[in-house]
Amino acid sequence: MFVILFYDVEQNKCSRALKTCRKYLTWVQNSVFEGEITEAKYEKMIFELNEIIDKKGTDSVVAYKFRQMKYYERKVYGLDKKGETQFL
Repeated sequence: MFVILFYDVEQNKCSRALKTCRKYLTWVQNSVFEGEITEAKYEKMIFELNEIIDKKGTDSVVAYKFRQMKYYERKVYGLDKKGETQFL
């Protein structure tokens, strides 16, 4: 599946959330990530993020899950912080 995920957490938790998301997805911009991921890895990532965030406070994690990328088009206006890496 393809996932777009972003979080808004207290400043003291940002580095932990960033490190967790980077293990599973590609960093796009600030607290935004995207990428292909298996259901099992997605569940593990969400479990790890739930250990970091305060669900009763002001922290939040939002994830959009797409089963297929048939209708996917990525447009960037301005600086593309993700960049496009090609491996041959």
